[in-house]
Amino acid sequence: MRMVQLLGPGVLMATAAVGGSHLVASTQAGAKFGWQLVILILAVNVLKYPFFRAGVSYTISTRQTLQFGYHKMGKGYLIVALCLNALASVVNAAALLLFAASLLSYFLPFDISIAIASAAILGAILFILLAGHFEALEGVAKAIMGVLVLATIAAFCAAVINIEPRPANFESPSPWTLATVGFLVVTMGWMPAPIEISSITSLWLKRQCKTQAVTPKNALFDFNLGYAVTTILALLFLGLGALVLHGSGETLATGGIGFSQQLVSLYANTIGDWAHWLIAIVAFLCIFGSALTVYDGYARVIAEAISLVLPKKMARDAVFAPVLLAMAAISFSIVLFFKSALLAMLGFAMTLAFVTTPMFAWLNHRLVKSAVLHEDAKASWWVTLLSYVGLVYLFGFLLLFVWWKWG
Repeated sequence: MRMVQLLGPGVLMATAAVGGSHLVASTQAGAKFGWQLVILILAVNVLKYPFFRAGVSYTISTRQTLQFGYHKMGKGYLIVALCLNALASVVNAAALLLFAASLLSYFLPFDISIAIASAAILGAILFILLAGHFEALEGVAKAIMGVLVLATIAAFCAAVINIEPRPANFESPSPWTLATVGFLVVTMGWMPAPIEISSITSLWLKRQCKTQAVTPKNALFDFNLGYAVTTILALLFLGLGALVLHGSGETLATGGIGFSQQLVSLYANTIGDWAHWLIAIVAFLCIFGSALTVYDGYARVIAEAISLVLPKKMARDAVFAPVLLAMAAISFSIVLFFKSALLAMLGFAMTLAFVTTPMFAWLNHRLVKSAVLHEDAKASWWVTLLSYVGLVYLFGFLLLFVWWKWG
């Protein structure tokens, strides 16, 4: 029971992660290439693990956030992280806001434009965060994740039982060609989440430590559980795409409402029509939860970095509201530009995440290697090995992508 009460940052990380990467990227991967990308999704989840874990290890050992750690390594490191976070924050927030607005527009009983739906959702997010009610999200996040996990498992099992044979002349295309490098990068960008989410998890953990007696073992259990859930869900969504959409001849819509309808139908066609509205609401709450955690997390991380960089130290809370409002204004402007192209917006956000991932991975790797960590929070030999292999993989694939795109 105590373990359940201590669940928090890990569940919130899972809520933030199960957004575009799972509902969109994994489903697309299965729909286009069947089961062929299981290895890629497993590999990127495993190889990113040490860099997400670094946020938990550092914070539970020092009771400080990753931003503080970057600053301790040198102001230049913090400034690099601040610039990357500022760019990623508005793009990622806009992508999730557009996705949430598309889902809301789909299941409302009356017509509403994407712009108005986005404005309403953004208004709700700002009200919750500026009024200080974010703490209530932990309980809601646990409920949403529980329902989503059960619904996804049920849909996957139903899809396995009711699988329909593909046409005899159907041949699955290969994802292992130079032409698909862009798609692979999109798939990996938010899988399981952008690595800078580790800074947000670090911040949430520090806040939790102020109100609860959290041990390194408790913190790592919470993180590992959340991370395992996101990895399993990624594979299940890929399976749904492979079992229901792959070879069916159905093309995924690029518009928000069209794709939202396909996503909800993916569940309804396998579980049953009775689940149609339940899944629509759960999917919306899942993406809304992701958007809420992203707006809160990025704004707090950026606010903390600004307060550390400024010559005259300012309280982080004094910077939070202006940063949040600036994020809201810029991300909403991006939504207005991409409002009819949800998949293009999500693809751009995931590509940007992949391009910035190696730098955040290196920052986290360097920080935990130089910090004094609690004995129970230190990385084992296999996590350390994964860290080095992950850096080679991420920088290597980035170079391949740069060559493919501009070479």
